[in-house]
Amino acid sequence: MLVDGIGAVVFDFYGTLVRMVEPLPPDHHGIFARRGLADQGELWGDQWSVGPGEGEEHTAHSTDEATYTAWERARLRRRARVCGVPEDALDGLVDELDRAMKAIRLELFPDVLDVLAALRSRGLLVGVCSNWFWNLEQCVEETGLAGAVDVVVGSARAGARKPHPLIYRELLDRCALPPRRVLFVGDMWVPDVLGPLDAGMRAVHVHRPDRAVEGETPPLPAGAARINGLGSLLTGATEPGGGGGQGGCG
Repeated sequence: MLVDGIGAVVFDFYGTLVRMVEPLPPDHHGIFARRGLADQGELWGDQWSVGPGEGEEHTAHSTDEATYTAWERARLRRRARVCGVPEDALDGLVDELDRAMKAIRLELFPDVLDVLAALRSRGLLVGVCSNWFWNLEQCVEETGLAGAVDVVVGSARAGARKPHPLIYRELLDRCALPPRRVLFVGDMWVPDVLGPLDAGMRAVHVHRPDRAVEGETPPLPAGAARINGLGSLLTGATEPGGGGGQGGCG
């Protein structure tokens, strides 16, 4: 069984424990258009890409919430300037863009609460480790996980985004366990599988059929397994390391 010999099971948050549901966040094109900035909005591109990059270290900006929030807003402001937004329109636009990016409605996947309760009943520590905004702990509680999770480590407070080693070191320190006794479970290939493996943990790739994308899943390296739902953590229905499989990596 995947949890044999394990002292802690740590989950990625979005895509693993929770999913986005309607109403969806406002689209940035509408925000720009309402402010008479439709042309600038076309230059903006993906409204999510303004955030820190995968694996980025940002400890200097993670000293406290005010500093981190100011850094988030500064990135939005720089991007808006590049797109040609006038100086006198920046403050209002940045305020609205920041709110819109964080106006995310989340719900738990149906299998989450039962699996987490079963893991804790076996004496295992349960954690969450995610690339997220400063309010990860609040989001964990609001989605119904208050009391179901022992450790929460988010990139905003840790000072680095997965797969940077810093966030995994913070996680392992919080778990107070050697890496070999921590199992990391997540739907993203590099942050949730390769990164934890490099940090010495075991890893499980969650590949939910309803979240599959076109293409092949990467072959599993040694020390990793693949499951199609969290219940397989308890039943042992997995694809062991070295397999290929079809579908997307979530």
